[in-house]
Amino acid sequence: MAQQSTETDWVSRFADEVIAEAERRAPGKPIVCASGLSPSGPIHLGNLREVMTPHLVADEIRRRGHEVRHLISWDDYDRYRKVPEVPGVDKSWNEHIGKPLTSVPAPAGSAYPNWAEHFKAAMCEALAEMGVEYHGISQTEQYTAGVYRDQVLHAMKHRADIDAILGQYRTKKAPAKKSQKPVDEAELEAAEGSGAAAEDDGSGGSAGYFPYKPYCGQCEKDLTTVTSYDDETTELAYTCTECGFGETVRLNEFNRGKLVWKVDWPMRWAYEGVIFEPSGVDHSSPGSSFVVGGQIVRQIFDGAQPIGPMYAFVGISGMAKMSSSRGGVPTPGDALKIMEAPLLRWLYARRKPNQSFKIAFDQEIQRLYDEWDKLEAKVADGSALPADAAAYSRAARTAAGELPRTPRPLPYRTLASVADITAGHDEQTLRILSELDPDSPVTSLDETRPRLDKAEYWINTQVPAEQRTIVRDQPDEELLGTLDEQSRGSLRLLLEGLDEHWSLDGLTTLVYGVPKVQAGLEPDAKPTPELKVAQRAFFALLYQLLVGRDTGPRLPTLLLAVGADRVRKLLGG
Repeated sequence: MAQQSTETDWVSRFADEVIAEAERRAPGKPIVCASGLSPSGPIHLGNLREVMTPHLVADEIRRRGHEVRHLISWDDYDRYRKVPEVPGVDKSWNEHIGKPLTSVPAPAGSAYPNWAEHFKAAMCEALAEMGVEYHGISQTEQYTAGVYRDQVLHAMKHRADIDAILGQYRTKKAPAKKSQKPVDEAELEAAEGSGAAAEDDGSGGSAGYFPYKPYCGQCEKDLTTVTSYDDETTELAYTCTECGFGETVRLNEFNRGKLVWKVDWPMRWAYEGVIFEPSGVDHSSPGSSFVVGGQIVRQIFDGAQPIGPMYAFVGISGMAKMSSSRGGVPTPGDALKIMEAPLLRWLYARRKPNQSFKIAFDQEIQRLYDEWDKLEAKVADGSALPADAAAYSRAARTAAGELPRTPRPLPYRTLASVADITAGHDEQTLRILSELDPDSPVTSLDETRPRLDKAEYWINTQVPAEQRTIVRDQPDEELLGTLDEQSRGSLRLLLEGLDEHWSLDGLTTLVYGVPKVQAGLEPDAKPTPELKVAQRAFFALLYQLLVGRDTGPRLPTLLLAVGADRVRKLLGG
C-alpha cells in the first residue's frame, strides 16, 4: 500500500505531483522519471543536477511504496562536436568530429573501447558511490538495433507537420550568449541535458525538411544531406558533404542514423512514458528543446510532456591545482575524492532545483562540513527544522538503505590539519587522533575513514604548497632571545598547563585562557576587545615559534600534532 509522505520539502511536493500525474496518465504502471547525459567529455558537477533532481524525486516515490524507474539516457549516439582538453587526447581527434560518440576512439591509455564508454564509466562509478539507482539506456544500442524504427518512420511521414511546428520558432532571435568567466567564478551550467547543444533541427536542403540524419556509410560522419524520401517504399537517398559518398537505403531496415534532437527528445518521452524529467535553464526559452518538444510530443507522437522543473546553475569555489588538466571543470568523481557521498548528495537535496549553489573545493569545504555535522547533531536530538531534517534524510540514505558512513566522524578541519602536519604518516596520525579525547580515544584510523582519506586528499591536491604547514626542526633562538617579559610569561603559562590540558578541548581552554590569566581574569572570562588583541598577538607568537608563519592550523590541533616534548623544545621550555 502506497504511503503518503509526512515531509514538506521540495522533493516531496514534486513526488506528490508526479504520483498524481502518473495515476491520471498510466494507472498501475511503474512511474518513469528520466535524465539524459551526453558522454562527450568529462561529465561535470553541473550535469549531476540532471541526475540528482529526478533521483531524489524517484527515491521519495519508492519510499512511499510505488514502483518507479529512473532512466538515464546515455546520449552516446550524438555527434562528436569538438575535441575537449583532456589527458590522452591531441589534435588528431579532430578527424572524428561528426561521428557518433561510440565510434570515436577513447583517449590514449584508456581501458574502454570508445570515447563514450570512457567518459560514461567515471560517471557510473560516482553514481554507484552516491547510491543512485537507475536504469541506463544507450541511445547507440536503441537506434542501431532498430528499437525506434516505427517512431522514425512516423516522424518522417509527418515531417511537414514537424516542420510547421519548428517554423513557429525559427524567426525568433536567439538570446545573446553569456560571456565566459574564469572557471573559479564560473557558474557551471547545470547539465545542458541530453544532446541539446547547437544541434540543427533538420531544416535546410533543397529537397525540403527531414527530421532524420543518417551517419555516412563511408566516413561515419553526420555531415549528410537527405536528397529524397519516399513514404511508400521508405527509400531514402542521401549524400555526404564530407567525403562525397552517397547511397539510397530503405529506412524500414536502415539503422545508422537518428532523429534530430528537437524531435528525438519528445519521441522518447512518448516511447518511455516519462512523467518527470527536469531540464537546464537553457531549455526554458522560446524555441528551446523543452518548449518545442511539448508541442511535438502532443501533436506528432500523441504523448504528453513530462513535469519538468527548470534547474539552475551549479558553481564551483576553489579548484586550486586539480591534477586533471581539463580546464578546471570538476566532475562528481573529483568531488567524491574530497567529500563523502552523503555530503555531496546533501548539497543537491537542500536547494530547490531553481536555486543555484556552489560546491566548495577551497577552505569553504571545512565550513560546509561543520554545517553538516551540526545538522546531524540536531537531527539526532530532534531540534532540526522539518525541511532540514528531510534534506539530511535524503542525503544520508535512500529507499534501499543507509549510505556507508565514517564510524567516528571527527571534524573535517581537524583531520585536514592533522593530515597537513603529518604528511600522511599513519602512526603519527593515529597518535594525534588518539589524544584528541583521552576519555574516548581513537584506537584505529579505520574509525575515522573515509573522512580522513577525503581530508588528506583535499590537503594534498587543493592547498597550495606555500600554505602547507611545516613544523620547525629547531627552536628560533633569535626570536626567543628578543622576547619581552610579557611574552616570556605567556609561554611559561602555556608550558606549565600542557600536561593538565593535553586534549583538544583542554588545549583550546589553555591557549585562549593564557592572555586572560595574564590580564588578571579567570580563564573562562568573556573576551573584551582588548583581550582579543592580546590573544591574536599570543597566537601569532606561537605560530612563529612552531611553524615560522603568523598563521596556521588551529593551535590546539597543531600543539597535539607537534607533541608535548617538541612543543616544550620549540617554545624554549
